[in-house]
Amino acid sequence: MGSRRLILRHEEFEEGCKASCNGPYDGKWSKTMVGYGPEDNHFVAELTYNYGVGEYRLGTDFLGITVQSSNAVSNAKRLHWPIKEVSAGIFQTEAPGGYRFYLLEEEQLETDPVQKVTLAVSDLERSVSYWSELLGMKVYEKDEAKKRAVLGYSDNQCRLELQDIGEPVDHGTAFGRIAFSCPREQLPAIESLMKKEKQKILTPLVSLDTPGKATVEVVILADPDGHEICFVGDEAFQELSKMDPLGNKLLDDAIASDKSEEWFAKHNMQKASA
Repeated sequence: MGSRRLILRHEEFEEGCKASCNGPYDGKWSKTMVGYGPEDNHFVAELTYNYGVGEYRLGTDFLGITVQSSNAVSNAKRLHWPIKEVSAGIFQTEAPGGYRFYLLEEEQLETDPVQKVTLAVSDLERSVSYWSELLGMKVYEKDEAKKRAVLGYSDNQCRLELQDIGEPVDHGTAFGRIAFSCPREQLPAIESLMKKEKQKILTPLVSLDTPGKATVEVVILADPDGHEICFVGDEAFQELSKMDPLGNKLLDDAIASDKSEEWFAKHNMQKASA
């Protein structure tokens, strides 16, 4: 596999998600799940594409994804992808749209090469309390001097890094959400706890349909800085998230059949800037 990410599945939707999975947009959209392995035991990126939106504004909320893979560093250099060494053996690069990645020039792990996801926070103590005491994450590291903390649910999973930026977090319009699966029976309890603690619930327990696939149940929260957090019932998610052998073809077909740019040009219009 090397450092090649896999297209795990691709799905098309004719109207906006009732849990705002594609953001606050009502039109046609798609999602593509990309990762180094199955969603059950790997960190996976969900790439959402809104057909009617041409541009998003980055905020200060998402600070980067760290991947341990010397192959990824070699690939970037071979493909002349912009990359710079920011410290010994650590390279910074950006995906299309400006999303930042940090590549560790070390042998790729047999488990998940994605080491951590870094989010900005405005008050480290408050955020650590929320994620550890309310959401039950373990605190693996905490550096008061650097105003950062690293948390997670399991020793062998991708970690969450919280970095205090000393100012309010700007989510721009390119924001996403971070998702975790848990036993379905825990979802009502999560919602009840947040109500009891007077924390923000963006989407109360709801069922979400995917055409031709399993229906999942989710609860969507927001932490003190407005980072969106989705908890999804694991039993149905196991069925929904099975790797689709047609994923690459479905994505290629969707790209080839996307005539949205031509439609807007024909009508002397531009896609919206979110």
